[in-house]
Amino acid sequence: MSVPLLFNAFLMNTPSHLHHGQWRHPDARQVEFDTLDLWVEVAKLLEDAMFDALFFADVSGIFGPVDGRYADNVHEAVQIPSNDPIVLLGALAATTRRIGLASTSSIIQNPPFNFARQISTLDHLSRGRIAWNIVTSSQENAARNFGMTGLVEHDERYEWAEEYVSVAYKLWEGSWDDDALLVDREGGRYADPARIHKIRHVGPRYQVEGPHLPSPSPQRTPLLFQAGGSPRGMAFAARHAEAVFINTPSPEVARDHIARTRALAEAEGRRADDIRFFQLLSIAAGRTATEAQQRYDELRAWASVTGYRTHVSLGILPDGTRLPDDTPLRDIPNNGGRGHVDWLRAENPEREPVLADLARRRMDGQTVVGTPDMIADELERWRAVGVDGINLVNHRLPSSYEQFVELVLPVLRERGLAKASYGDARTLRGRLFGHDRLPERHPGARFRGAFRDGPRDG
Repeated sequence: MSVPLLFNAFLMNTPSHLHHGQWRHPDARQVEFDTLDLWVEVAKLLEDAMFDALFFADVSGIFGPVDGRYADNVHEAVQIPSNDPIVLLGALAATTRRIGLASTSSIIQNPPFNFARQISTLDHLSRGRIAWNIVTSSQENAARNFGMTGLVEHDERYEWAEEYVSVAYKLWEGSWDDDALLVDREGGRYADPARIHKIRHVGPRYQVEGPHLPSPSPQRTPLLFQAGGSPRGMAFAARHAEAVFINTPSPEVARDHIARTRALAEAEGRRADDIRFFQLLSIAAGRTATEAQQRYDELRAWASVTGYRTHVSLGILPDGTRLPDDTPLRDIPNNGGRGHVDWLRAENPEREPVLADLARRRMDGQTVVGTPDMIADELERWRAVGVDGINLVNHRLPSSYEQFVELVLPVLRERGLAKASYGDARTLRGRLFGHDRLPERHPGARFRGAFRDGPRDG
């Protein structure tokens, strides 16, 4: 029997995440993003449908050039206003039981000691359902929001990330022994101090003494997502990620990216199947092909070209004017998300992509249009090249997911492409891999027991 695909709902706590302009539609409830009722309703819908996780994106600043105009960002609600997803996960942990809860958090926005404590708290409250999407940020404005004069150079941000995750691993994996917690009421000993260790990390950016304040959570380290598509990002994913979020333009490009990342993982001493790959897709489904095309045409009618161009942000000048659409991407400085440009080049090897290609790619996205059987056929194509799961992006909340659950999911289950139950695994990592904790071959696992006789370098 075939292995079902994994499904995440790719979300953001904002009115306009990726499909810009849709918030204006009278039935689009993403304008209620700052109410808990909407998110609880969406979470329960997707948990009943056996989705694996609610995956929340996040940003730490606005898109566009530093000191530039941001009127379009605000008019179009391009990820502003947006609220903190980690706070929201705390509420959703209390109102769901099985679905995973994933949050993006950048290395620039939270010191690793505090972040590790927040994640351990959430993993306790959710009984092991937390995932972290590790990002290095690509916005100059975000850097200024955290005391920097500008964004650190692209590859150097990944060096920063290496230290950041190292500190987090030390806290999650090495600070507490498994048997440190006693809860000895009669003896008056809640925990054993000999089994709780300071990590005494000293590195280029951080000095963290420890110990970790929370006791070990069900997963200790959360399930680790990463989305870097550049060569440096792929190397980081191969070393650390357990799930990689990709937005490749075709199954053929995905096949190459997956194969290269898995090979890099094996070179790091991991197994090729230690990583699950999730392709970003949207769905426009109908009972007939005509109905599906009409639905997609209606979505396109509400799309905002200005919103998509603002989100791309490349080619926007400080005065708010934009470079011509035919500007080659190689002529535009890019210290941000290079993976998207590299994937465009892979899709169009005969020519250098231009600015209009990138904006159009964002606008059209990877929307699969058709009947449930046609959509299932397309998902089969992605699975055939090594894709393990889908990050399903909505156009409108909650109707995009309601249509998927009502029309598409039954056909996927008939074909063995979607699960019909969560199974026995209680943690998110357990569901994806069959074990609750990081495997011994993961770099985070080497900090287990590392501090019993003093700190270990690294």
